[in-house]
Amino acid sequence: MMADHENYQVAIDILRCHLGMSAEEARKELGLDGNNKKLTETQEALIGLAGNN
Repeated sequence: MMADHENYQVAIDILRCHLGMSAEEARKELGLDGNNKKLTETQEALIGLAGNN
């Protein structure tokens, strides 16, 4: 679980630094708030980027 937390932290930091989101907003956008079951636009974009490697 610790490795997952570190992976999410990088994504949170990217959203905070480049999009000016708060940590809470970034966690919500990534679906880490526990209430969001569908993929957000950011998650879909990140999946798209990962698939292009």
